[in-house]
Amino acid sequence: MSPELHPVNTNGHGDYERHDIGIGGVLYFLAGLAVAGIIIHFVIAGLYRYLEHRSELNQHAASPLATNPQLDTRRIPPQYHEDHERYLKEHFPEPQLEINERTELNDVRLREEDTLSTYDYVDKNAGTVRIPIDRAMELLAQRGLPTREQSSQQAALASAKGTAKESAKK
Repeated sequence: MSPELHPVNTNGHGDYERHDIGIGGVLYFLAGLAVAGIIIHFVIAGLYRYLEHRSELNQHAASPLATNPQLDTRRIPPQYHEDHERYLKEHFPEPQLEINERTELNDVRLREEDTLSTYDYVDKNAGTVRIPIDRAMELLAQRGLPTREQSSQQAALASAKGTAKESAKK
């Protein structure tokens, strides 16, 4: 058998390569790929640092009315590392977006339910209190709606209007 390759076998199928690929070529390729990835990483990181610095230089000054403006709101300060919601409520500029829209509606409903179903002071100095809505409806059913006393002049005027409407209907 000769080591020469023939374009076509005797059975009509193409021949296969008789030599294996060298492991050295694969390892060199992977090493080159890793080095290129590291170089690209540092080039892109430097480009982003340059663009961020350039953006900060072109940034307009904050309003003098703004108190303690945050320069970078993308990073949460270390003292808030566990409680990002408190940081956002206290320091993030308005308008604030929803943090967790699924639970915020539940929180609003729970606060409303608490307001409608508990006793509390509205104004403690004035003695104004809030009572549960169920109790308020019971009291309203027992006592009725408050009415105003009519003066004799208003009563005469109301009865005159009532008789005028009745005569107009006939």
